[in-house]
This record gives sequence, structure tokens and C-alpha cells, in this order.
Amino acid sequence: MCALVMVRYNADFKERYARLRAKGKCAKVALVACMRVLLIRLNAMVRDGTPWRDHAV
Repeated sequence: MCALVMVRYNADFKERYARLRAKGKCAKVALVACMRVLLIRLNAMVRDGTPWRDHAV
């Protein structure tokens, strides 16, 4: 699962996951939320033809 790797090694996703967990979300719910964000970013990359940027604005 690439979202699992993103949560572990990418600073943006790690922070997002930690914030959701701190709010009381269970681990799977927080991971699925990160998956959704990753999917949205990848879809925008394909749509716009842009390469991956580690720190999205």
C-alpha cells in the first residue's frame, strides 16, 4: 500500500496522519483519508501533466 509508505516517510502525509490520529480517528480511517488525498494529488498530476512535487502548495 503506497499510502502506508507515504505516511511513514513523507513529511506532509506523516503530519496529516498524526493530526487525524490526535483528533481520535482510528488508524484505518486516518490511513484511508491519506489515501484519498494521495489519489486527489495523483489525479491532478495526470490531469495537468506535472511531475511529483514533494511539498505540494
